[in-house]
Amino acid sequence: MRVASMTFLPLSVAINMPLAAQHEHSRAADSSHMIGAADAAMSGPMSPAAMKHLELSPPRAATHADTVRAWEVVRQLRAALAKYADTAAAIADGYKMFAPQLKEQRVYHFTNNKNALLEAFRYDPEKPTSILYVRGPDGSLKLMGAMYTAPRRMRAGRLDGRVPLSIARWHKHVNWCLPPRSEKDRWLERRDGMPVFGPESPIVTRAECDDAGGNFYPNLFGWMIHANVFAGDDLGAIFSHEH
Repeated sequence: MRVASMTFLPLSVAINMPLAAQHEHSRAADSSHMIGAADAAMSGPMSPAAMKHLELSPPRAATHADTVRAWEVVRQLRAALAKYADTAAAIADGYKMFAPQLKEQRVYHFTNNKNALLEAFRYDPEKPTSILYVRGPDGSLKLMGAMYTAPRRMRAGRLDGRVPLSIARWHKHVNWCLPPRSEKDRWLERRDGMPVFGPESPIVTRAECDDAGGNFYPNLFGWMIHANVFAGDDLGAIFSHEH
């Protein structure tokens, strides 16, 4: 599977966006505000620094059986998600658009906080953490698929049970240095032209983060995967992290 190239929304926006808290009530600072910020903006060129904050599930050799099972997953998800072709249906089911004030997002995440928490305990194709849309030529939002999440400690075998890991690789956001909660004005701080904090910071160790006066989090969220099941009939595109 191709690894997506990424850019991230301005962190001044991210820190103020109340999005889904990920699994098991994470104690990480502001995790409920940043899961969407970290994931919703993943499209476009990805900096070398940002790549250091991404962990992928272990690769596996593809088999014919995996391909057959992956297509069955696609068929199941298409049937489960078709009802969300109209964003009004997603809103009625408790999904809210991430960063609605940003009008030019390449991918729009409609996230359900309750589902994000329940993903720690179950996998339900009909209740993903986020519904994914893209802006169509006519300006309307077109259904593309969904984002599913899983606890960060979930073993590879269980992730593979949801979607074959030889076809689709889950990802985690790791090694973040964040400013203290009482110093949110430092989110835009830069050093040598690079952000000091967040997913594009070159800081990837606790020692470096301590020197910057920040708080270090080895793993803010859990596993995530995008299933772009309405993006065509190529498994590589459907389960690519590239939107």
